[in-house]
Amino acid sequence: MKIVIPLIMLAFLQASDNKVLIKDIEQSLMAPCCWSGTVYDHGHSELEAEIEAFVKAGKTKAEIIEYYEQKYGERILALPVAEGFNLLAWLAPVFIGIIALGVIFLYVKSSSGNKEVISLDKDILHSEQIERELKDLDN
Repeated sequence: MKIVIPLIMLAFLQASDNKVLIKDIEQSLMAPCCWSGTVYDHGHSELEAEIEAFVKAGKTKAEIIEYYEQKYGERILALPVAEGFNLLAWLAPVFIGIIALGVIFLYVKSSSGNKEVISLDKDILHSEQIERELKDLDN
């Protein structure tokens, strides 16, 4: 009896690990029926059954992913491999973000400069007082 309980617990842990691995693999592959979402999101029952069979057979995530990549090509991967031209998909958002932050910084820096109101007409009554009040409003 002392051995049966740990074996049952071990079986539950193994089943839980398999479910986590299956979910991870399903989230890593695109559904080949329409290519509009992952197998996990789309619910492609044939692939789900195949993946579950591979996991039960003891295959690793890398082996399963490689099998589907050979079968369908790189398009099956939910995330592109970070090499070659695909590197652009990983780096472009970073560069765009840096450029956007630079533009925002320059805009804020240029718009926060000291703006001085210059009156060209000295014939206006109380122009000095108006200038002082406008400067006080700016500060």
